[in-house]
Amino acid sequence: MRLNEYRIMWVMVLFDLPTDTKKDIKNYTKFRRSLMKDGFNMFQFSMYLRHCPSRENCEVHIKRVKSVLPPKGHIGILRITDKQFGEMEIYYGKTKEEKPIPQPQQLELF
Repeated sequence: MRLNEYRIMWVMVLFDLPTDTKKDIKNYTKFRRSLMKDGFNMFQFSMYLRHCPSRENCEVHIKRVKSVLPPKGHIGILRITDKQFGEMEIYYGKTKEEKPIPQPQQLELF
């Protein structure tokens, strides 16, 4: 199937984790690092994004996130199409961002 903006997906992981104890901080750090190791990039504090070329690939990364969930805190996982992501308006203060977020270059071998 040909790639298009409705088949390409983005995975968003939003989280609010406690950092009251050393153990909590360690769990927070481990979770964040595992997201980055899996190719997620920070969009905002506690919000990470990953570009996926297909729904199937999206599910693989969601399973990986679920496998490293910390014992405490709130975690949300959201998947949206590339078309929906492209409709996002991004502002820095009152100024709208002029240039769009660059699309990652994805090489697929079959």
